[in-house]
Amino acid sequence: MSAVEVAITQRRRDLGGFEVGRILPFAKRRMVGPFVFFDHMGPVNFPPGIPRTVDVRPHPHIGLSTLTYLFAGEIMHRDSVGSEQPIRPGEVNWMTAGRGITHSERFERARREGGAMHGIQAWVALPREEEDTDPAFSHHPSDTLPLIDKGMRLIAGEAFGTRAPVAVHSPLFYVHSELSAGERIKMPDHYRERAAYIAVGAADIEGERFSAGQMVVFAAGAPVECRATEKSTVMLLGGEPLGARYIEWNFVSSSKERIEQAKADWRAGRMKLPDLDNAEFIALPAEPAAPANPMS
Repeated sequence: MSAVEVAITQRRRDLGGFEVGRILPFAKRRMVGPFVFFDHMGPVNFPPGIPRTVDVRPHPHIGLSTLTYLFAGEIMHRDSVGSEQPIRPGEVNWMTAGRGITHSERFERARREGGAMHGIQAWVALPREEEDTDPAFSHHPSDTLPLIDKGMRLIAGEAFGTRAPVAVHSPLFYVHSELSAGERIKMPDHYRERAAYIAVGAADIEGERFSAGQMVVFAAGAPVECRATEKSTVMLLGGEPLGARYIEWNFVSSSKERIEQAKADWRAGRMKLPDLDNAEFIALPAEPAAPANPMS
């Protein structure tokens, strides 16, 4: 029996100046462990002088942590707990929204100089008992993230006997691996939910070829090995499931009523804007035709 449960191919979306590949949520696989959202940003090569409309203006979150990780470029992060922090390749920006936070993500260096932008933003759902925790932000330079092996860095959580310094709220793992053609990597086998995302290149898994832009989700407990068929960037991720979640716009919660409250708070201006970026914001989108669905 194959260890592969489902393969998800990214859906490209234009965010008003650059494209992202949306992986999670997906109809047949809403979450992988606590990972409830997974966007592949770019790759794109910005010319100098890109308009400010490319920036992600201040917007709110609840009930999750955002994990931003770049392969190329720079993003300036500002938030409502007072943070101002550029993120560069190999570093981690970890923002816990909890009961509510707002932040902006701006491409200021690219506006001045131009250059490549390539990375991944993941949302990690919080356990129910921590969904309304205090908001917080932490930055982790690349030299603080442990190397598991040559070409393998642990971004967050615990895997292969190593733990990253990022203060996660539930059992999970997230690994960045750079593989040469023919190199192999094994998946951790002690988490109930696991996946591999091919960001660059291609890999053979269980005798099947998967290419850039695909996430392969595996059955629990089954031994899995990925073999790069060319120079590749492969992200390993997963963890323990947290149960069903609702997601609407930028809000994640185990309670639909809590999301409705967050929407009302944002609409009424009751959520503080970032201290150093409070002159504009993204308005709440028009209401969907149907209520949000629980995600599991």
